[in-house]
Amino acid sequence: MPRTVAHPQDTADSADPTAWQAAQAALAVPLAEAAAALGRLDATLAALDPAAAHGAVTRLALAETEAMLWAGGLVLPREEIGRDALDARAASDPEAMRLARWALRRLGGQGALTDLPAFLGLHRGAGAEIEGGAARLRGPDFARGAADYLARLGAAAELHPLVQGCLAGLLWRQAELSPPDRVIEPAVYAGRLMAEGCERLRFAPLGSAGRRVWTASGTVDARLAGHLAAISAGARAARDEIRRLASWAAEARQATAGIRGGNAGRVIAVLAARPLVSAEDVAAGAGISRMTAERMLNRMTAMGVIREITGAARFRLWRANPAGR
Repeated sequence: MPRTVAHPQDTADSADPTAWQAAQAALAVPLAEAAAALGRLDATLAALDPAAAHGAVTRLALAETEAMLWAGGLVLPREEIGRDALDARAASDPEAMRLARWALRRLGGQGALTDLPAFLGLHRGAGAEIEGGAARLRGPDFARGAADYLARLGAAAELHPLVQGCLAGLLWRQAELSPPDRVIEPAVYAGRLMAEGCERLRFAPLGSAGRRVWTASGTVDARLAGHLAAISAGARAARDEIRRLASWAAEARQATAGIRGGNAGRVIAVLAARPLVSAEDVAAGAGISRMTAERMLNRMTAMGVIREITGAARFRLWRANPAGR
């Protein structure tokens, strides 16, 4: 069950742009550190080939979605989210999975930040991406809340984007654009907002560090300090994950050096570029037959280079296995 998140110190005064400008000045050093950490992550992604960069961003989005759901009291492992994205669906909380699908699309860049009904998928009638239930504003009430939200965020346009991201979550709650327990919606919006101007990043990943700040309350200075620390920690963790995957690929190529031909290397490249793969994915990506792909995947699984995450004969999936995880 999602938990209700209380924010007792979310007052009108705490949303005053002047207070946030003062906090931004007081926290200039951690702000610079957070911006630099995010910039290094974006540069790391930009240095990868397009396929590898896409795979890395997808992995980050899966981890971010998992963490955002967790912050709202919904437990859904990233591998289960990934299986769903490949139509290899397992039994899970339908509401949590619906939110996960929405978050993955938005973290991937879908939905303009200036069109909140479209961003939330509210233009789709009975097939809306996210059902808000009785707790969500509707019709003219939502339109007024959305207009007020964008106007108040626009009034803070002189703030650094990372600071705006922290303020955005507070303003979202004050505008009551989401049900009280829906942590993921303002968190996704803020993540997208903070990455505007990045070359490869579509969102600023906070990962597990975000759980402490997506539901935070307190003074403006305390909120912003925790927020900036989470950005720095999230960016560092994301770079570490990219480096782990690169190390895995190098070790996997070394471990499979005795396999004749170039198929092993091509399979490794596909696995490095995608969080989860089926035999059909590997066959298409590596330019080999499905039978050859499945044989290679089984052999590499037996070697411990990769790991099969499903035992279903109808739809088997594999992933890279960095450090034997």
